[in-house]
Amino acid sequence: MKFGMRKPSLKKRISARTSLKRQVVHRAGIKMPRGYGWLRSPKRYAYNKVYRRTTFDVFKLLKKLFK
Repeated sequence: MKFGMRKPSLKKRISARTSLKRQVVHRAGIKMPRGYGWLRSPKRYAYNKVYRRTTFDVFKLLKKLFK
């Protein structure tokens, strides 16, 4: 598990928004309601919950500093 600052990746950021799988699922309307991630994949849900609390994003930090 990672602690501290996350390294930003432009490549991953772009691919997450333009992936074919994401487009197909989104347009077909096969989305789980918000907050039901634990039902679809409990292991991933637990990992992500801890990850989000133990790391921070550089861009959000800069946004707070220059606000």
